[in-house]
Amino acid sequence: MSSFTVVYDANVLYPAPLRDLLVRLAMTGLFRARWTARIHDEWMRNVLKNKPEIAPEKLERTRELMDKHCHDCLVENYEGLIESLTLPDANDRHVLAAAIRCGADAIITANLKDFPAAALSKHGIEAIHPDDFIVNNLDLNVAKVLEAVNKHRKSLRSPPVDVDSFLDTMLGQGLPQTVEILRNYKIAI
Repeated sequence: MSSFTVVYDANVLYPAPLRDLLVRLAMTGLFRARWTARIHDEWMRNVLKNKPEIAPEKLERTRELMDKHCHDCLVENYEGLIESLTLPDANDRHVLAAAIRCGADAIITANLKDFPAAALSKHGIEAIHPDDFIVNNLDLNVAKVLEAVNKHRKSLRSPPVDVDSFLDTMLGQGLPQTVEILRNYKIAI
């Protein structure tokens, strides 16, 4: 397993298609994905608020599966760092605190403005958009990423999702660079 460690922000775990892809990528061993119980609570709370038709038990099951399949993913004992940190949105300090505590190299977030380089660089951490992060992993090991993408697409069985529909969904998740590259490998996904 790689020592490159990332913390997933709640905003990349909120949308199911992106969350599922990022978790499957974490299972490749190309990097270590980490998060906290608080990050879980945040994405789950927002899903339940915006999609009340989803049963809380279903999200709890997703949480359990994520924690089970991503080795050593939960960061703990980071709370003492929160108050000493400064970010544009004080509510994001817990994410940076978790990243510092676990020695993360990056925070994967769609809200780059909330994690400015000046605040993160002194801790040796950078904020990376999920599209850039996936492209970087494609550059590192296209075969492993394609395998994860293929497993993700094939897991969508109710109803089954064809490759073009899958790529359209990923485009809707804010992954234009990733989709552009994946279109060259349609036969593998």
